[in-house]
Amino acid sequence: METRMGESSSNGIMKVMVAIDESDTSFYALRWTLEHVLNHLHRQGTTLTDPDEAVGESTAMVTIVHAQQPFQPFVYPAGPVVYPSTTVIEAVTKAQNENTASLLTRALHMCKERMVKAETLILKGDPKEAICQTADDLHVDLLVVGSRGLSSLKRAFLGSVSDYCAHHVHCPILIVRPPKETKK
Repeated sequence: METRMGESSSNGIMKVMVAIDESDTSFYALRWTLEHVLNHLHRQGTTLTDPDEAVGESTAMVTIVHAQQPFQPFVYPAGPVVYPSTTVIEAVTKAQNENTASLLTRALHMCKERMVKAETLILKGDPKEAICQTADDLHVDLLVVGSRGLSSLKRAFLGSVSDYCAHHVHCPILIVRPPKETKK
């Protein structure tokens, strides 16, 4: 069964998942999705006046996800393995949680400005795998990720979340590239 833009394969509400991280490109992808994809869906549906009452009226539900890399509590210097203290591990974990909360708050604020109902999820693990697994588990109709525009050489060595997701997720994916900056 083919699903076109604005149609949903389940209960009439299109499930859109947007993955964000600290980069401006991921927030550009969220903004682009809110302006283009969801505006299109809302023009087909009803106008919303209160994002808290959007479920049941809206034609789309947005799930914003952020994947936290697991903290590697050991270091391999030239010599023996060095383990950080419990205080260091707790400090890193606290900083990760505060960073995640800040990112998700910023994303929810963007959705609220557009009168779009959104929920958030914090994923644990390798972002590439966690995003694909969650998209499959939630049966989303569309996954949206930003593209940092890595060269093919960097993508080969570093890997790319968007490239990995494009090859491994089982739903349509939209990779949003930011516009090229104009040189003066």
